[in-house]
Amino acid sequence: MFRILGKKGRPAARMTGKEKDVRLALAEIRRAKLRFGLLTGAVALLVFLILFQQSLAGSLLGQFTGGLEHQSATVLVYAADARRTVDGSRVTPAQVAQVAAVPGVAASGPIGEGSFTARLGDGQLSDTSVIGYELGGPGFPTTLSSGRLPASDGEAVASAADASQGYDIGQTVTVVPGDTPVTIVGLADNIQFNVQPTLFVSFATFEGLVRATNPDARAVLPNLVGVEPAAGVEPVALASTITAQVAGVEALDRDTAVASLPGVSSIEQSFNIILGLAFVVVILLTGFFFLIITVQKTPSLTLLRAVGASGGFLLRNLIVQVLLVIGGALVIAVPLTIAAVSGSSSAAFQATVDPAVIVTTSIAIVLLAVVASIGAMRRVAKIDPAAATARLTGGGLA
Repeated sequence: MFRILGKKGRPAARMTGKEKDVRLALAEIRRAKLRFGLLTGAVALLVFLILFQQSLAGSLLGQFTGGLEHQSATVLVYAADARRTVDGSRVTPAQVAQVAAVPGVAASGPIGEGSFTARLGDGQLSDTSVIGYELGGPGFPTTLSSGRLPASDGEAVASAADASQGYDIGQTVTVVPGDTPVTIVGLADNIQFNVQPTLFVSFATFEGLVRATNPDARAVLPNLVGVEPAAGVEPVALASTITAQVAGVEALDRDTAVASLPGVSSIEQSFNIILGLAFVVVILLTGFFFLIITVQKTPSLTLLRAVGASGGFLLRNLIVQVLLVIGGALVIAVPLTIAAVSGSSSAAFQATVDPAVIVTTSIAIVLLAVVASIGAMRRVAKIDPAAATARLTGGGLA
């Protein structure tokens, strides 16, 4: 009978179970550095692809929908024939008044949205989205990071991502035609709309910008009505009530309105297909690798079972190897993703890495890798110690 020695010649019997699992797993990896190194590198590249695509998708969708997603109105009322598009919606003053009278509405007000050309301080022209709301009413940006909200006409909150492009606090942009000056008094995170620099201004300021662009306009109609439900009233239920009681409008809760913006579903589907395929490849790659390795070392595992190693010990050894490979892949992929996202950002498109996405994706990949190794685990669990006496497997008596 022989015994496995641990660190400094210490018998393995005196080592803890966890210590033995780790040392045996590391010993196997050291003996097959190239094999495990290639697997770790392949998984790292796939994880990098997943994290990079998620960062791009999240940043793109955030800059496309942020102005609608991060404003205070939890219910948004569209013209019924607008097909849930902000640009195509026009709500009449009568409908605005009727919405305010619906039971369950605590506050409401018109919201306008449009794309204008702004001249920055250095004379450069920039396409800019402008969202107008009644000061003190629904529709103000909820992610204010510095400065303050507009207190009067001619003031604005700008998207913080564009501060370095001429939209910082204290700077004045001039909207043309009309040469209307707008002074930026605050910055808010994630409020870009239609992937453009965005300004939140008073509805009166918005009206002035529209009239300057179109002097023949007889009236400036809001695109939406922003609504805040009364205490205890759910936004989804209130949206249904408004749609039923006010003719010619369709009300949506904020989440549904954001998801219904044109192009959002197409972008999400495209990225989800790519991400889904990458997750499938991670599962298949990990599962097949450890299954093949287990088949190849079945004689050695059988011998270990014959000299007293328990099935649980061998299973824990396999799980440790899976975790070491996936952990190594994450250590490589996460910094690589941060560097790649930083390098791909520009003034026109600023991609960011969401720490919450990295954490949840990493946990999902670890769990999926363990699940993918179930085939190898089942094979280990079925090893019969008596098979070590067979001539074909152990050179034994049979």
